[in-house]
Amino acid sequence: MSFSVEKPGSPSPPPSVKKRSTSWSELWFKNSKKPLKNHVVFTMQLQPPTSTPKKSSQTPALNFPKSDPTLLLPDYLLLNILSKLPDSQRNPNSLVCKRWLNLQGRLVRSLRLFDWHFLHSGRLLFRFPNLTHVDLVSGCFFSPRNSGILLSNRVVSVHIGSGFSKSWKVCEDTLLPVEVVDRGLEVLASGCPNLRKLAVIGSSELGLLSVAEECPTLQELELHNCNDDMLRGIAACTNLQVLRLVGNVDAFYSSVVSDIGLTILAQGCKRLVKLELCGCEGSFDGIKAIGQCCLMLEELTISDQRMDGGWLAGLSYCENLKTLRFKSCREIDPSPGPDEFLGCCPALERFHLQKCQLRDKKSARAMFMVCGAVREMVFQDCWGLDNDMFCLAGTCRRVGFLSLEGCSLLTTEGLASVILSWKELQSLRVVSCKNIKDSEISPSLATLFSGFKELKWRPDTKSLLPSSLVGTGMGKKGSKFFKRM
Repeated sequence: MSFSVEKPGSPSPPPSVKKRSTSWSELWFKNSKKPLKNHVVFTMQLQPPTSTPKKSSQTPALNFPKSDPTLLLPDYLLLNILSKLPDSQRNPNSLVCKRWLNLQGRLVRSLRLFDWHFLHSGRLLFRFPNLTHVDLVSGCFFSPRNSGILLSNRVVSVHIGSGFSKSWKVCEDTLLPVEVVDRGLEVLASGCPNLRKLAVIGSSELGLLSVAEECPTLQELELHNCNDDMLRGIAACTNLQVLRLVGNVDAFYSSVVSDIGLTILAQGCKRLVKLELCGCEGSFDGIKAIGQCCLMLEELTISDQRMDGGWLAGLSYCENLKTLRFKSCREIDPSPGPDEFLGCCPALERFHLQKCQLRDKKSARAMFMVCGAVREMVFQDCWGLDNDMFCLAGTCRRVGFLSLEGCSLLTTEGLASVILSWKELQSLRVVSCKNIKDSEISPSLATLFSGFKELKWRPDTKSLLPSSLVGTGMGKKGSKFFKRM
């Protein structure tokens, strides 16, 4: 072992002393006059302990939620993102938060109301401020909640209770008061100035006037239980283009739309393009007024016709009419009048007859005379369209498209007698006409079929099922199909 001896007179360098942290005892004795609190805090800040203290099992760890990154996006940008998503995700998106719920409500444009209090309380406009299409028909009834009885018609459907009306006018007894409906229309009109389409039942002239004043962009209107007085409010809708009037509906409600109402309508709504009259009364004068005033009218639909005799002659005043439809009519015109007063619609291109009854040859003949210039003719589920009735359609010489569906009384002979005389016929559609047989097609008829641009020939739909089951053993008698065990 070697030792270093220190020489006398030679200064020795001071030994290097390693600094160490101040202990708790030194802090106590050196600074006895000062409070220990400051040193404790100072020491803890400068020299944190190197060893992590054990966590107490009694104190749970706090997990602070992360901030929502969508909060940084402005409303207009988030609205643009939500509008790009498919419709199936709208309901889940509205459940994310209140902000998304409000933004998703701004994207809704069409709505069907079932609870009238939701509109009257103002919650509808707060929840959906940008509505353009609103259907209020279902909400205008006192419908019991969770009712399993649904009274339905081709025009309207409503849930009813177990009690029945003595007068068999179910909808009239369950309708909201007129004042309540008018007040709801005022609330809707004040909150939706951009309203374009509206359907309502049981309102009055005052309610429609408020809509006409507050919603200048209204273009489509559907009125149920309509009468002549109500049509005064419609006359203020100067920009109206599509109108559907529902007057009398059996077992639901009964109201009268006469020539007076049709004349008021014609003088006020001169920009009409499409008009449907369902269960409306009237006569030649009302149809004539519509033809003379509504010069832009291109499509007219008559449903459940209840007009007086001779009204068909008024169609000749509709000079720009292109489409004429009859739906669910028991009769067309009980007394059409002389042929020289009928006239013809010069611009008519399409004539549709759907679920109508053809009982009178005189009215059917007058109908085809008015539609003499049509190029498209459609018959669907028409009762009474036999060979004699269909032969009257031969007066329409310019038909290029013919569709027959559900005409069970028409035979192959009756079909051939008419279409062979139509020189401009290019398309034919025959579906579910059981008396038109493939075996009865003549050579001249087959030659005509070969030159068609479009041909859909399926007169007997029942024959398609056996032909598709050939070779499977189905369709045979039970004694032959099932084997004995």
